[in-house]
Amino acid sequence: MPNTHQGIRGPAIFLAQFIGDEAPFDSLDGIARWAAEQGYQAIQLPTADSRFIDLHKAAESQSYCDELNARCEKAGVVISELSTHLQGQLVAVHPACDDLFDDFAPVELHGKPQERTEWAIEQLKLAAKASQRLGLTAHATFSGALLWPFVYPWPQRPEGLVEEGFNELARRWRPILDAFDEAGVDLCFEIHPGEDLHDGASFERFLAAVDNHPRAKILYDPSHLLLQQLDYLEFIDRYHERIGMFHVKDAEFNPNGRSGVYGGYQGWVERPGRFRSLGDGQIDFSGIFSRLTQYGFDGWAVLEWECCIKDAAQGAAEGAPFIEAHLIQPAGRAFDDFAGVTASPSRNRQILGLPSHR
Repeated sequence: MPNTHQGIRGPAIFLAQFIGDEAPFDSLDGIARWAAEQGYQAIQLPTADSRFIDLHKAAESQSYCDELNARCEKAGVVISELSTHLQGQLVAVHPACDDLFDDFAPVELHGKPQERTEWAIEQLKLAAKASQRLGLTAHATFSGALLWPFVYPWPQRPEGLVEEGFNELARRWRPILDAFDEAGVDLCFEIHPGEDLHDGASFERFLAAVDNHPRAKILYDPSHLLLQQLDYLEFIDRYHERIGMFHVKDAEFNPNGRSGVYGGYQGWVERPGRFRSLGDGQIDFSGIFSRLTQYGFDGWAVLEWECCIKDAAQGAAEGAPFIEAHLIQPAGRAFDDFAGVTASPSRNRQILGLPSHR
């Protein structure tokens, strides 16, 4: 039977690191045209800036969503997914981080952590409906973190602390997951240090706490796995059934006698582990694209640019052809079909030297 899998789509670009206050980066039409000019076919759209999308309006109005899609199409791109990374972070915040994360919320919610959490949960539910109206099937977010201050167990974590943290995380996310299920959209958590879902083990804990919810998926970004020294290729083997999105981001890890994974509080340029533009780091993208294609992933390959050395404009310009060069057209037939032989149960038994069935 021929393989009908169409393969990974792309190239696409996550706009969060490119949005700004000057044209063309200050409006949806402008940044969409810019992305198309760079060679991208799709844009992954953050939802925290109303200059680009009014999330409330998108959740309520089909005509508004149709207009957004039409504007992007006119510019030469489509929307690959929406993102609520900032709002998702606020679903779960440890009190030690309250002041820092207030900047992700409207000013009127600063200093009001409970109200901020409720606002974030509502934002996610709006994003589910908006994604549905836009015809999207996956959504990007962060899990937030109640336990990150306790990631390194010193002093010893009290017995039951981790379990209680994940139970609370599940309690907050379960209604959101249900809203995404109702909308027919996968909710993809970016596996990321600083979040309670930061590796395979923590994702498994969360999955168990939400009863293996079918919409709980992974945004696979190999850069965050490399910097933790995980095997990012085996990660695909283990979790491919839950991978719903893909950020194409490079990184490098060069430990030395002064610092390693934790970075010694140094800036990004001095850290042993740092993000790089595509092709400048250590990630084996040929292996990643091959693995994802092997397992039938047909989502978008989305550039996320974060580099402490190279300029953003150069990184964006180089990203589209880099992704394009790694896309794989899945094989439509086996390479050795030309040597195929006639098969039948009786012939197979004959080849094995077995008597025919009586």
